[in-house]
Amino acid sequence: MTVSADLTIAVLVPCFNEAAAIGKVVADFKAALPSATVYVYDNNSTDNTVEVATAAGAEVRRETRRGKGNVVRRMFQDIEADIYVMVDGDDTYQAGVAQKLVDKLVEDNLDMVVGRRVETHQAAYRAGHRLGNAVLTGLVRWLFGAQIVDMLSGYRVFSRRFVKSFPSFSREFEIETELTVHAMQMRMPVAEVDTDYKERPPGSTSKLRTFRDGWRILLTITNLMRNERPLLFFSLVGLLIAIIAVILGVPVFLEFLDTHLVRRFPTAILCTGLVVISFLCVATGLILDLVSHVRRESKRLAYLSYPAPRPTPPRR
Repeated sequence: MTVSADLTIAVLVPCFNEAAAIGKVVADFKAALPSATVYVYDNNSTDNTVEVATAAGAEVRRETRRGKGNVVRRMFQDIEADIYVMVDGDDTYQAGVAQKLVDKLVEDNLDMVVGRRVETHQAAYRAGHRLGNAVLTGLVRWLFGAQIVDMLSGYRVFSRRFVKSFPSFSREFEIETELTVHAMQMRMPVAEVDTDYKERPPGSTSKLRTFRDGWRILLTITNLMRNERPLLFFSLVGLLIAIIAVILGVPVFLEFLDTHLVRRFPTAILCTGLVVISFLCVATGLILDLVSHVRRESKRLAYLSYPAPRPTPPRR
């Protein structure tokens, strides 16, 4: 018997036009987690994804607002379970390690376990996606102290308290970034487990657009930095404005030392205004940092209102 035998498990599969893959995904996860309920959330598919998923034994629901972020938010709102397994419906992730991910979550009393992708085929992971993942993950690691190597993995296991305390606002593929930052800001215990990452089956095409979605993820990181670390964000903005003021003001100051005259009044006034703005940016960051601290406390209380997957038994 596995450590999660008496816990309810929900497998959440967001889907858009995955008729070529969804049947196998549902069958594989039903075999890997026999006690789990597999939920397929269709996102306005134009093929027969719904019919294939239903025939495979999944409970199919719909989210009409387009975008993976909207689907994940709806899934987290609707489904009640002790443990949530989220996986893409494109049959690129290894269903066989699902039980291992779940057991890792329960045994170590974690809130999120990420399936770290290990390529089994060169074509499974495009070079642009690989580079973008490395750059964006590195940025999040630096800004938020994330201890995750594969931030954009779509294969994750969550505790109930993670899911029900997660205030999602993403619409598209930025959702993975938001999930990671939420865990880091709440100082949740997380882990990664290696899982094979394979090619899509014939007839299945990627909905991820490297530059468009990479840009959206970068904007999401910027917005999260502004909301979650406002002092750092506005201090950097203030520093940038101050540097511009110094660059513009040095010639005016040197001229004043040489002639004791200020001939370029517009530049001098501009520099003075920029310095004032830079100080206002820092002051804004200080105020918003307090607001952000209060928001984190509120989210922490919501998080603590739900029990862990299973309390760690005392050692003898």
